[in-house]
Amino acid sequence: MGEASGDRRCVYVVDDDQHMRTSISRLLLVSGYRYRVFESAVAYLNAALEPCEAACLVLDVRMPELSGIELQQRLSGSDHDVPIVFVSAHGDIPMAVQTLKAGAVSFLQKPFDPADLLVAVEEALGKAGRLAEQVSKRSAVQRKYELLSPREKEVFWKVTQGLLNKQVAAELGIAEKTVKIHRARVMLKMEATSVAELVRLSEQCAENAAHAE
Repeated sequence: MGEASGDRRCVYVVDDDQHMRTSISRLLLVSGYRYRVFESAVAYLNAALEPCEAACLVLDVRMPELSGIELQQRLSGSDHDVPIVFVSAHGDIPMAVQTLKAGAVSFLQKPFDPADLLVAVEEALGKAGRLAEQVSKRSAVQRKYELLSPREKEVFWKVTQGLLNKQVAAELGIAEKTVKIHRARVMLKMEATSVAELVRLSEQCAENAAHAE
């Protein structure tokens, strides 16, 4: 891993052109980025990557064995999915549109202006940072939710669906006083100060469940 500063963000460069890898590496080095280069998409997939606060890919399109677009497809939706900046000497508008629609941050035609690459890399790392923050928040909400007992989870979902205590009691076949106790525990464990906040947390829990499917 090349490193020129204390930046904990990582830029992975995947290109089968040795000259291009060297050129991009030097640019990243003098610009203060941590980076690592790979000669193929297969080499990148097989590598043990260092933990980073945020990461992005600078990815060539045409490469032997596995193309950049095929790598994008493999990574999409996986735990290793990161924002991508495509670079290509053989790109065209349909190809650029395809990669951008699939989530790429930018598509640069070789030879590109170094300043344009740095702008694209910074945009990609910014996106990666925001995504990492979202994942962290989802994990924190999930940890709180798992602290709830089975009955508290039932009360949690009933309350966030807008039911009153007496309605929750009727649906669960328990006393309204018991619902109030469970509800107070739910608020405490979920660290919510209002029903509105609890509703937002329930939406996040629903998203977590969807991601887990």
